Amino acid sequence: MTRAIMVRHILAALVTALALVPPAATADEGPTEFLLPPASVLSPVSAAAETPVPRLWTGTWAAAASGTAAGRPGASFRNVLHLSVGGSALRVRLTNRLGTEPLHLGAVTVALQEPGEPKSPDAEPGSMRTATFAGAPTVTIPAGQDRVTDAVDLVVPYGANLLVTVHTPDDSGPATYHRTAKQTNFLAPSGDWADVEDGDAYTRTTTSWYYVTGVDVLDAPAAGSVVALGDSLTDGGGTTSDTNRRWPDRLADRFAALPPNRRLGVLNAGISGNRLLLDGVGPRALSRFGADVLSRTGVRAVIVFEGINDINGTPAETDPRAIEKAYRTLVARAHAHGIRVIGATITPYAGHAQWKEDRESVRRTVNTFIRDSGLFDAVIDFDAAVRDPEYPQRMRAAYDPGDHLHFNDAGMRVMADAIDLADLMRL
Repeated sequence: MTRAIMVRHILAALVTALALVPPAATADEGPTEFLLPPASVLSPVSAAAETPVPRLWTGTWAAAASGTAAGRPGASFRNVLHLSVGGSALRVRLTNRLGTEPLHLGAVTVALQEPGEPKSPDAEPGSMRTATFAGAPTVTIPAGQDRVTDAVDLVVPYGANLLVTVHTPDDSGPATYHRTAKQTNFLAPSGDWADVEDGDAYTRTTTSWYYVTGVDVLDAPAAGSVVALGDSLTDGGGTTSDTNRRWPDRLADRFAALPPNRRLGVLNAGISGNRLLLDGVGPRALSRFGADVLSRTGVRAVIVFEGINDINGTPAETDPRAIEKAYRTLVARAHAHGIRVIGATITPYAGHAQWKEDRESVRRTVNTFIRDSGLFDAVIDFDAAVRDPEYPQRMRAAYDPGDHLHFNDAGMRVMADAIDLADLMRL
């Protein structure tokens, strides 16, 4: 255990709020550590206690900014977010990270989705709350930045679907979004319908999340959070929409069965099509590591499951050492912040249209490095969990949705169950 990791966990109770304003990024490193405003730890004093007990924020949901889409002046977007841990209050991180103009949000609200209705824009009666920013109901977010709401007084349980609605009253340029949500979200084409519980105005649907990139909860029954950094294999490609069956969702379910001191919130930072070394669908992992891992709340560990698109994409990375160097960079940056790094082996994909023998050789070489180099604090062998023992360059047929690359619901479950939860919690 490094001294940095020890110090990080000793000071966990004193950690302050999210990093909000990313400084300039270098070509290779991306955003450095974000600077945080005060008051992320609330310490009210009860009548029975003279010494305040820190109340901690924990990350419960995340989505990485993957690109931009055309803005919709005058529209209201209602996003549906599945929470990995509950809490007594919440706050939301809104993003203009990939935008080119200041983003004006005329209203932001949160509510619980009507229970049992994952494809409904209706809010549970009585749960609607208005989110504010330093007490104001509106906010302007500069291009390239995020903003976090004030604490919202709404109790949210584990596994709840949270509705986060944003109204964009005017033209703020391209909208930062997460393209592949695997979740039905809603659009009211005209008007501010943010604080209306009834969803009748939301006449259109979208399968992307707009403007929202994170949710934290207060007083969570958890010891922190873990980030899943990946591509479509983490983002949920191949799974059933509106059912939350990505491997990070299953991981959250496994944590839910544990005592609070052994639970973690699970933050999904997968981007379909993402790469370690090159920008494409979303900033490369090297560039977005600060925003999607280091700046998140209460992070104790990160699972790095990236590399398949570098090997299989265009242009293809043919030198395993380039991928290994990227891993070393990510591990060094995480360790500097006291965060454990768990390396995940790259899964087999023979049968896919772009599979080639030389690319398979790169995959196997990289996997040997992940398993045997000692770089990572622990290893998850996803490759061993899903491969066909008779044809190890392929996944088992029972886990294949048909494209020989992604995983169906059963495959995702097997991957999540291959994770040793203790590896994510060890100091």
